[in-house]
Amino acid sequence: METIDWGDFERVEIRVGTVVAVDDFPEARRPAWKLTIDFGNELGTRRSSAQITTLYTREALVGRQVVAVVNFSPKRIGPFMSECLVTGFAREDGAIVLTAPDERVPDGTRLG
Repeated sequence: METIDWGDFERVEIRVGTVVAVDDFPEARRPAWKLTIDFGNELGTRRSSAQITTLYTREALVGRQVVAVVNFSPKRIGPFMSECLVTGFAREDGAIVLTAPDERVPDGTRLG
């Protein structure tokens, strides 16, 4: 495992936000949702493509808080521009389990 110093970690902006919209993404190579996530007044909303359709329905996602990296450069995924990376862990079957706080915190709160 490669190690990093504390300064490297401090440069990564990991924030919590609330999913406010979930749209279909039929153009994706693997099943995915287009998420709109509210990161509070400082950052506003950001969009992300997330391959989480196996475990999460649209209804289960709207209103849910998620943890995302918000300072990556935007990435084009087909016709969609992803503005943040929603975090999660892969199960043995490959399904992604989202990273989320145990209790609600203000949107935009930075991991620290």
